[in-house]
Amino acid sequence: MSKAMRNLQTKVGVGSDGSFGPNTARAIASHYGLSPERGAHLMGQASHESGGFRLTQENLNYSAESMMRVWPSRFPTEESAAPYERNPKALADKVYSGRMGNGDGEGHKWIGRGFLQLTGYSNYRAFAGDMALPQVLQDPSLVEEDYAFETAMWFFHKNGLYKIADAGVDEETIRKVTKRVNGGYHGIDDRIDQTTKIHTWLMDA
Repeated sequence: MSKAMRNLQTKVGVGSDGSFGPNTARAIASHYGLSPERGAHLMGQASHESGGFRLTQENLNYSAESMMRVWPSRFPTEESAAPYERNPKALADKVYSGRMGNGDGEGHKWIGRGFLQLTGYSNYRAFAGDMALPQVLQDPSLVEEDYAFETAMWFFHKNGLYKIADAGVDEETIRKVTKRVNGGYHGIDDRIDQTTKIHTWLMDA
């Protein structure tokens, strides 16, 4: 498990062994005042997006073939992708500079971080302002370990996902939340499994 999960466990007052289970889920929901439905949707999506709360930084260590598949308009040929192969910093600057509030050559600074991948200077700035955490703009890596869950909560609040979550924990609602989080339904079976399981834990509290 990541240091981010251990830090989160310390915040919510449970043993910081880095293992996510029923006790941790209940402590998170209680600490942040989340209903079983809101907590289940938030933690279920966060768990899926972060590989079980293990990954808190976007992985841009791509092969040329992968770049051509993910960004076909930017990398139409192997030759165009070659300079960025297995070079995360250069790739981030290529695909993120001049977008999402990023300046030229700043793409690598504002890559996706946290359990739901806060990405782009505009989002970092909005999160820092809304949560009164100006230090994030000076050191965005803080999102990886200290505020990984807070950014996920902020995303849910900003995008109206709590209101959707209030409808309950069923496949239709999970699909609606997934569409907002993912833009599609990638990994929907795991998202359903995670959300349903966590909801059961919270309801049993």
